[in-house]
Amino acid sequence: MTETESHPLTPQDCLVLLMFSVSVSDTNIRTSELIKIENQVNTLPIFGTFDIDRITVLSNMVFDLFSEEDGLDALFGLVHDNLPEKLNETAYALCCDVAAADGILREGEIRLLEEIRDQLNIDRLHAAAIE
Repeated sequence: MTETESHPLTPQDCLVLLMFSVSVSDTNIRTSELIKIENQVNTLPIFGTFDIDRITVLSNMVFDLFSEEDGLDALFGLVHDNLPEKLNETAYALCCDVAAADGILREGEIRLLEEIRDQLNIDRLHAAAIE
């Protein structure tokens, strides 16, 4: 039994998975992105009950998923199954913050943000406001 089978994903887990995915998307995880993720997890009320020890498990899950051919589809499947729709815009905003953490949006980050926007059905006007 894997860690995720013994511990179902929470909405907060999904937010962290998506943030790590954006950081990994350009194949170079930057310190500024990791600091942004850590700051968001440590300060935002949505993460008030989040088990910080899950960070390592979730980051490893992203690496495992991204090493598989259909890993991105699997990631979005997990998010669709475990993230309430009311948190979709929150998820997108957090991901945009991670992508912008180092001041440069790279091709991989832009493509993944577009995919996240599409997968989470973020309205174009809302996406523009978040961006």
